This record gives sequence, structure tokens and C-alpha cells, in this order.
Amino acid sequence: MILVTGGAGFIGSNFVLDWLAQSDEAVINLDLLTYAGNLENLTSLLGDTRHIFVQGNIGDSTLIASLLQQHQPRAIINFAAESHVDRSIHGPADFIQTNIVSTFHLLEAVRTYWDNLHVDAQTTFRFLHVSTDEVYGSLTKNEPAFTEAHPYQPNSPYSASKAASDHLVRAYHHTYGLPVLTTNCSNNYGPHHFPEKLIPLMIVNALAGKPLPVYGDGQQIRDWLYVKDHCSAIRRVLDAGTVGEVYNIGGWNEKPNIEIVRIICTLLDQLHTRADGKSYNEQITYVTDRPGHDRRYAIDASKIARELGWKPIETFDSGIRKTIAWYLANQDWVSNVTSGAYKNWIEQHYKAQP
Repeated sequence: MILVTGGAGFIGSNFVLDWLAQSDEAVINLDLLTYAGNLENLTSLLGDTRHIFVQGNIGDSTLIASLLQQHQPRAIINFAAESHVDRSIHGPADFIQTNIVSTFHLLEAVRTYWDNLHVDAQTTFRFLHVSTDEVYGSLTKNEPAFTEAHPYQPNSPYSASKAASDHLVRAYHHTYGLPVLTTNCSNNYGPHHFPEKLIPLMIVNALAGKPLPVYGDGQQIRDWLYVKDHCSAIRRVLDAGTVGEVYNIGGWNEKPNIEIVRIICTLLDQLHTRADGKSYNEQITYVTDRPGHDRRYAIDASKIARELGWKPIETFDSGIRKTIAWYLANQDWVSNVTSGAYKNWIEQHYKAQP
């Protein structure tokens, strides 16, 4: 059995779905169900005894200790985090609390649990911490991509809080011997993505006839990773990663934001023509850039390819087509998320859960 934290969010829910599609090993799914945690992402697992959902906070030491003692997981995959840069600019306190303080409490509970395991179970146990490329800061256009040795230079409250959590995880390995693994991923996209991030926001706004807001000149460059590729990389690191090591996970798809938006518009023109016959490109609107906006992120994923044999399957073209097709086919999910109705769905289906 494994414990997944944040398993109702975008990446976490995709991971849980993919895990149970490929394995009969049960998953304890712990999620606080803040605005971005949505159990409707996991509808297909209703009634599946391999999926044990618990609503709770990774900072609740008593709850974590109880879950660990009851279920005795062999591994923990920690997705739980506040993760939106814009929200961190306007309200950094939640990011400090969740990403730093609560991660500390989680590590303390896990350390106590691990200390009391039999030596054989201690040897095979893993704590895998999922982080971001944003901890590395920003690159100029021609600088080499981030490697695992790149210095940490976070530029937003979000990235600073994630950097702090990475450091805590590292410290618990070097100080206490806790067998940890850390992954730093590039920008994810794909099904079940909450529509505050660039790609789902553009798709949802385009279909709703709303403006497509692009920060500044739109030339901020990101490396795009299809979420299911990310999930396969995490499984590979969990299975074969060297304890204490960091693995960068990227899609080898560097593109400026404005190009991403135009690609989405072009595909929607083909797949879901506007009623007036015009292009979705006409909805693009440039807005004031956000404070401290990093200019470029780029992940060098050579280490995970070299040491663990992992490479992404999806190109950006194939991944974005799958993503747009999913949003077009799941308009009810989009409506529930944008209206907040998914919270009623959670109450209806999970009110009796522990």
C-alpha cells in the first residue's frame, strides 16, 4: 500500500488513476480538498476498494500518525501543496503554512513512523517529494537548462515556499537518514487541470467567448510536460531512484506562452468552430505582466533518462491535442469546477467517508 498526499488535485489525481490502472496495490489518498482538490477527478474509482480517500491536512500530525499506523504504507508520494504563483503573490501566508510548516509536520510524523519500522521495512520505505522547476529561478533565453545541480533562486512566494520544502526533505535525509527522493518538474498540462493555469484557462475562456489574457508580451518561455508522462516518471523514480537524489522531470518542449495560446486557438478553430466562424485568436488580450514574472524555465531531464531510462512519450503536439479533446468531451466537469458545484458533488458522494 502507498500513501498519496494531494491525490485529488490535478497531478495527484492523474497519478492515482494511472497507478490503479496499472497496479492492484492500494492507495490511501489524503487531500484537504481546498479549491483545487476535486474528488470529481476520481469519479471512476467510486466503489473501488483499492482507493481509500481521507479528507485531511498533511500538517495534522495526529491524523498522519494514525494513518501510518493503521495502513503501514511502504511509500509516501507527497503532491500536497499550494501551487499557483498568482495566488501566492496576493496571499503568501497559505503557501508558507502548507508548503513549509505542514510539510515539516508531515516529515516529523513520517520520521517517527519510519524509526519504528522493522529494519527490512526501513530499507525499502521511500518518501517521494514532488516539487517544481520554479525553485531554480529564471533563465535568460540562451542559458543552459536547469540541471539538478543548479542553485536555488526562487523569485515568488510560491517558489520560495517550495524551495524551503525541498530543503527540509533533503535535511531529513542527511540528518535522520529518512529515505527520500525529490523530483522537480516543469509545467504540467492535461486532463483535470484546474482552470486557473495557462492552458486550461485559455481553453475554458475560449469556449466561453471570454478574453484570453496573456501577461506582458507573452514571450515568457516554459517547458511543457504532459501530466501522464510526469506520472510515469514519478513511478519510475519511486521504483528505481537512488535514495537522497533529485531528479528533474521535463517534457523537452520549450515554448513561449503566446505560442501556446495561438496553438490552442488554432486547434479549437479546427475542433470546435466559433459560431460566428471567426478565429479564437481574436479573443487574445494582452494584460499587465505580473510582479516578478520569471522569463524562462527549462528543464534538463538528462539525468533521469541516463540513470533510470525514462523519457516522455508525448510531444507537445500530441499532448495538447489530447488535452483539448478531453476538455471538449468533459464540459460538465468544467462547468462544475468554474461554478463551484463540484463541492456539492463531494458532499453528496463522500459525506460518509472518514
